Amino acid sequence: MTSFAEPTAAPITVDRAAEGVALVELHRPPHNYFDLPLVRALADIHAELDADDSVRAIVLCSEGRNFCAGANFGGDGSRSEAVTTEVANALYAEAVRLFSVATPVVAAVQGIAIGGGLGLAVSADFRVAGPGSRFAANFARLGLHQGFGLSVSLPRVVGAQHTLDMLLTGRRVGGEEALRFGLVDRLVGDEEIRAGAVALAAEVAAAAPLAVRSIRATMRAGLAEEVAAITEHEAAEQRRLRETADFREGVAASLERRDPRFIGR
Repeated sequence: MTSFAEPTAAPITVDRAAEGVALVELHRPPHNYFDLPLVRALADIHAELDADDSVRAIVLCSEGRNFCAGANFGGDGSRSEAVTTEVANALYAEAVRLFSVATPVVAAVQGIAIGGGLGLAVSADFRVAGPGSRFAANFARLGLHQGFGLSVSLPRVVGAQHTLDMLLTGRRVGGEEALRFGLVDRLVGDEEIRAGAVALAAEVAAAAPLAVRSIRATMRAGLAEEVAAITEHEAAEQRRLRETADFREGVAASLERRDPRFIGR
């Protein structure tokens, strides 16, 4: 196993999971909150793997109970930077790099993928999950606009109506429902999620690599460019809404594990 980032900044490891398959694992258990150094390091690693002809598919996974709970609004003070304008803009630029990789990516989604963590999961080509997996675009429950390119990436996966449902309600979608409307591609036992993701990635890796990249490029044509354009709008809306009382209430309610009381200001 090889570490591609300083452990204190962005702990990510890369290992060979199967022939032609690289296993990229985030190590911030139990929730794997992200910040700018983590996403930048992840984009750097994907770029390195893109340049390696022996890597034909990537499995993106996480250590711990949850795949990724998005940006952390509490905890240590440094992670609160994830919601500042400058860091958000830089983070979204790194997100565009993730959408730009040429190598197919399979996300192994255990536990929750919420907020920006959902954005990270949707940046992959496929998602493997279990009945206990949960997906949520909880931005409206925080008084915030969605980010990480979800405005364009999520409708590509589940369609406009399912996207609107997830964005306006912020509700959590279980693994079985996610499978029914296409957010999840393979549903396996909760203890078999990573193995299931590796198996799917190995199927992709066994196909003709030039054809796989060609087909994928056609099917994802324009996606990175759309993400780059929409994240400018997402960041502007987030900047505006971060100044509202509803955003402050949404974050406080989330940290206090209670229902928010929004006032429309």
